[in-house]
Amino acid sequence: MDAFNGLVTKLFDLLLTPLEAMGREVSMIVVGGIFGVLALVVFKHISSQHGIKAAKDKIKGHMIAIRLYQDDLGVVGASILKVLARNLQYVALNFAPFLPLAIPFVFVIAQMVVRYSFDPLPVVPVEQVDHMLAGKGTELRIEFKPEQRRMAGELQVVLPEGLVARSPLVRVPSAGLAFQELVATAPGVHQVELRFPDGKSYTKTIVAGSEHARLMQPERVSGLFSAALWPAEDSFDAASPLEHVAFAYPERDCGWLPMSGPLGVMTWFVVASMVFAFAAIKPLGVQI
Repeated sequence: MDAFNGLVTKLFDLLLTPLEAMGREVSMIVVGGIFGVLALVVFKHISSQHGIKAAKDKIKGHMIAIRLYQDDLGVVGASILKVLARNLQYVALNFAPFLPLAIPFVFVIAQMVVRYSFDPLPVVPVEQVDHMLAGKGTELRIEFKPEQRRMAGELQVVLPEGLVARSPLVRVPSAGLAFQELVATAPGVHQVELRFPDGKSYTKTIVAGSEHARLMQPERVSGLFSAALWPAEDSFDAASPLEHVAFAYPERDCGWLPMSGPLGVMTWFVVASMVFAFAAIKPLGVQI
């Protein structure tokens, strides 16, 4: 999955570099529109276009029968049942082809989220760190795999220059969890090291400062599906005791588009996809 994510990331770098010159909002809308039209083309070729058209025509016919024979309860009742049955057929004919389209949608929307949803952590001047109240920093949460919970008690968190701990590392082996509050004191792309006594170590990337990294994700994960959702960093391998390492980035505004953060990015991507796809239905001759 990591290799595939890397390939998809490179393709999106090539696609989005010229678009981003016009703004993140334009990039989201254009990519959403392209995906919507391509999905419509694929839908046309993997769906039963004849069956969809036939189901729609039969629904119209039964609706006409209800109107013409509205005084005949037998005909009206039978036509209503037939409309309901044809509606189920129509929904099934449309829904089934959309299932395979959900797979590329996950990879595309994941790229949009890690590129446009988050701002870097704010940088706090070093002289102000000691005066910060508890809870005003960023909490790093480390979760272990169920069979490796005890290793939470052996974990060491090594912070690079530019990140400062605001609390001791709290380990809870019984729950397979560890926590630490930290703040950024210098801009840059920082690598937090998660170290174990056997010499193995893993990292989590944290971006801080006003300069945006091209890709930012608040979580590093394990597992195939989770890796598809978070493509900016390699997932933890099967031998790693770590299940999930996460913290919270500030949500980035979508510029002149309402909403912000992952929800805003996903919403506008889906809206753009639907608008462009509906506009292309007749020109492409698609039954839907």
